[in-house]
Amino acid sequence: MAGKIRGSDSDEMPAISEINVTPFVDVVLVLLVIFMVTAPMLVREQMSVNLPKAQSGEKSASQAISIVIDKLGAVQLMEKPISMDQLGAEIKKLLLANPNSQAVISADQDSKHGDVVKVMDLLKASGLTRFAIQIDRK
Repeated sequence: MAGKIRGSDSDEMPAISEINVTPFVDVVLVLLVIFMVTAPMLVREQMSVNLPKAQSGEKSASQAISIVIDKLGAVQLMEKPISMDQLGAEIKKLLLANPNSQAVISADQDSKHGDVVKVMDLLKASGLTRFAIQIDRK
């Protein structure tokens, strides 16, 4: 029969160097896989806009009102789709919050000139007179 030379038969707590970290590593790897799978679903879908290119241009204010017009004429205000009818009312609300706001219009280079002019007209009619057209530098 085998017997213990020292100690008692009762279970003792293992020393720190004897703790098994394999279950911890397994849990961390499972969480990593879950985050890698779900991360692309959390990214917001954005409009694909091909901005016109120019050699001159200035940086705009970081707290600007963002307006995007795609080549089909669809409009987004602050990354949310909006109709042309609602745009004026939303601009007025944003101006009440910050009267010194500036709008940055990002229009696709293949968008209709009339769509851009209509948005600019709605901005002016809503009381927003400071706006810029976003470009990509060459």
